[in-house]
Amino acid sequence: MYFTDRGIEELVERRGQETVTVEWVADRLRDFLDANPEFETPIERFATWLARVDDEDD
Repeated sequence: MYFTDRGIEELVERRGQETVTVEWVADRLRDFLDANPEFETPIERFATWLARVDDEDD
């Protein structure tokens, strides 16, 4: 298990029953970046990966 899996597990435990939109996730990512601008590159990469996850070319 990666160290970051603990955060993912907490997310599932606390919010796993909720239904959210992609727009809600995008807003939370923007809020996170406003508070933590040093994470801009990893968040950009994650958002791009999510946007393209189903693309067969990638």
